[in-house]
Amino acid sequence: MSFKTRMLNSSFSTLSYLILGVSYFTFGAYFNIGLFKYLIFLFIMCFYALIVCTNLLLIVVICKNRSLHEPMYLFLCSLFVNELYGSTGLFPFLLVQILSDIHTIYAPFCFLQIFCLYTYGSVEFYNLAVMSYDRYLAICYPLQYHTHMTSNKVAMLIALTWLFPFFAIAVPIFLSSSLQLCGNIINTVYCNNYCVVKLACSDTRMHNIYGLINLCLVVCGPLSVILYTYTKILKVCFSGSKQTRQKAVSTCTPHLASLINFFFGSFFEIVQSRFDMSSVPMMLRISLSLYFLTCQPIFNPLMYGLQIKNNAVSSTRNPLT
Repeated sequence: MSFKTRMLNSSFSTLSYLILGVSYFTFGAYFNIGLFKYLIFLFIMCFYALIVCTNLLLIVVICKNRSLHEPMYLFLCSLFVNELYGSTGLFPFLLVQILSDIHTIYAPFCFLQIFCLYTYGSVEFYNLAVMSYDRYLAICYPLQYHTHMTSNKVAMLIALTWLFPFFAIAVPIFLSSSLQLCGNIINTVYCNNYCVVKLACSDTRMHNIYGLINLCLVVCGPLSVILYTYTKILKVCFSGSKQTRQKAVSTCTPHLASLINFFFGSFFEIVQSRFDMSSVPMMLRISLSLYFLTCQPIFNPLMYGLQIKNNAVSSTRNPLT
């Protein structure tokens, strides 16, 4: 074998290792904005600090105030903990990438971020479904509410809300990490599992099949519970008294607003990750992808904070009620 042939084979082997044995990913959505990156860094850092402070404050208020140790507020506490979890999976990484000149991430850290962000979204879906079930019992069966929603049942629902998504998301992450990849450029500002799968040059049928199953478990299951419970709530409202309708509006309005906000963000994230959005301006695509992960952590404390404050104040003024 000639020296030229040996060198060609060696180069080919090295190239194959670099392509198929991907050890890091490069983000293609970042671009040079000069000194403006420091302004954006400060804005995002303040935004993250606001999210942490507001969610932590409401968690402390619920834990410290015994009058708020009711199922609805315990589910809210779980929701606020999830907002902190999801924000921590995104913002510190985002802040580092904004200041960095080389926008890369090691593959294990990328899959860790995918796991954090996907479990955040799944827990959010299940938490909203459990909260809708709680509102359904409170409005449709007010006299039997505490019989149905016991402390043991609340603990079980919160545990399932967290544990099941963690196990469900672990499987597609494992399947993605074992794929052979023919590239390492992700056209987003954070790690996305579907973007990684699109880089695969090996068979992804098993991954796609489980992806559909996982979609039904994580999205369609909670969505079915939400639609069923609100159908029953609307039926009771239309056939009930004015007082019943007022109670339903006051208790369900924040939850409905949170639902609509989260589904809006989720819809755009699913669309842009699975369809060609190259005709859409890059800044709009980045904004929509970030909206999915930032809309709830800042929106929920604003929606529920006033309600929690009013209940805490009223219970302080009337400790025997």
